[in-house]
Amino acid sequence: MLVPLETGPTVARLSAAWQPAGTSLFEGLVECATMVLKTQTCRFSGLRIYPGRGVLYIRVDGQQFLFLKQKCRSLFIQRKRPAKLAWTTLYRKQHRKDLEAQVARKKRRNVTRSATRSVAGTSLEIIAKKKAEKPEARKASREAALREIKERSKKQKTDKAQQKLQAKAAGGKAVKNMPKGGGKVNIR
Repeated sequence: MLVPLETGPTVARLSAAWQPAGTSLFEGLVECATMVLKTQTCRFSGLRIYPGRGVLYIRVDGQQFLFLKQKCRSLFIQRKRPAKLAWTTLYRKQHRKDLEAQVARKKRRNVTRSATRSVAGTSLEIIAKKKAEKPEARKASREAALREIKERSKKQKTDKAQQKLQAKAAGGKAVKNMPKGGGKVNIR
C-alpha cells in the first residue's frame, strides 16, 4: 500500500525537531581547510604547473626544464624567445598587460611642498623681512636702486668720453698704412 508523502507544516515541524533551536544546519560541521597545492612554474611560458601536469625535459648536460605542455617544450627546443610570444607571462610583463597588478598598484601623487630656504648670501631673516614689506615700500626701494644704476652708467659714459678726448689730444695722427715687418731675408 502506498502512503502519500506529507508536505506542509508537519514536514517543517519534523525537520525542526531534530535541529536544536537557534542553530543553523551547517553549524556543527567542521570547517575544511583549503588544500595547498605545490605548483611549479613553466620555464618557457611562466605559467603555473599543477601537480600531475607538465612535461619534464632533461638536457644532455643534466639540466632539467619543466614545461606546462608539449607546445612550450617544442618552442623552447626551437630556441624561440618567450618575450616575442604574446601569451607568455614575460611578454605580458614587458608590454604591461597585467591589468590586475596595475589596478592594485596605487598611483602616487607628487605633492609639491614649498619650503623657504636661505639662498646664497641671504639668510632666512632677510627673506622674511622682504616678504613682510609693504608693496609701496618695495616699489620705492626698487625705484631708488634703478635711479642709482642709471646714474652710475651715465657717469661711466662721461668718463669714457673724457678719456677718448684726452687720448686724441695727447697723441698725434696715427699712421694709417704701416708696412708689415718680417719681409724676406736675403742671405748671400
